[in-house]
Amino acid sequence: MPDYGHELQFGSFLTPSNRDPQAVVALAQAAERAGLDLVTFQDHPYQPRFLDTWTLLSYVAARTERVHLAPNVLNVPLRPPAVVARAAASLDLLTDGRLELGLGAGGFWDAIEAMGGIRLSSGQAVAALADAIEIIRGIWDGDERSLLRVPGGHHRVEGAKRGPRPAHDIAIWLGALKPRMLRLVGRAADGWLPSLSYLGLDAIAGSNALIDEAAADAGRDPARIRRLLNVGGSLGGGGLTGPPATWGERLAEFSLEHGFSAFILAADDADDLAVFGQEVAPAVREMVEAERRRAA
Repeated sequence: MPDYGHELQFGSFLTPSNRDPQAVVALAQAAERAGLDLVTFQDHPYQPRFLDTWTLLSYVAARTERVHLAPNVLNVPLRPPAVVARAAASLDLLTDGRLELGLGAGGFWDAIEAMGGIRLSSGQAVAALADAIEIIRGIWDGDERSLLRVPGGHHRVEGAKRGPRPAHDIAIWLGALKPRMLRLVGRAADGWLPSLSYLGLDAIAGSNALIDEAAADAGRDPARIRRLLNVGGSLGGGGLTGPPATWGERLAEFSLEHGFSAFILAADDADDLAVFGQEVAPAVREMVEAERRRAA
């Protein structure tokens, strides 16, 4: 698959544990000090061991200055889309444009149902997420002259007032692995945000092809859809494929051969975040920029 040409970004994927509430805030600040571009958090509203992700995003926004923030990914079955839209726009305005929005269709249905959500089949969950994206974008439109009506099959609004408009064009990234979700990325999203541990190397090319095909069918330029990747492992002796230098080589390959342009490290260790931001990220940028210059 091609290099889609996006500017490279690097980030952290933090566990919102409530055991020591300030520890995850300190990790977010460490990620910013390390020069990372993104700080993201899991969202599992049914998990009592976790802080509420939206509350945490708001708190961390006030304790950081530069990094962009995002849920990775927001549990749409338990979060009404129109409310999500206003909350996201509000936080984006408060942070002068530092919020992005990762969305997920849901997966742990026993836990979702126990919290009052409605159990959906896989196909229904994708359709519900499509409804949610339409509603969120409609609220963000900010055109006060018209009311928003989305007669969705799972999420709907019946004459909702639009607004506020966010401070910047908030990107919507979807956590997607299967064909229907991948096609939704191509039709309606700004980015694809899988985790490598669930995706697997063998599925990357086919997944990109499905996204590109769906985008083209919808009249969209596939190259405009950012490909982000959650990666895991320790940056010490083990990690994704070895020490930091080898990580740099592998991530550069992911960028140049598969089009990924954002890499988000799942690690709750400040030292790992520092190595990722100060050693791995510059190495990847240098290799990718050199190859892009050579190919130009």
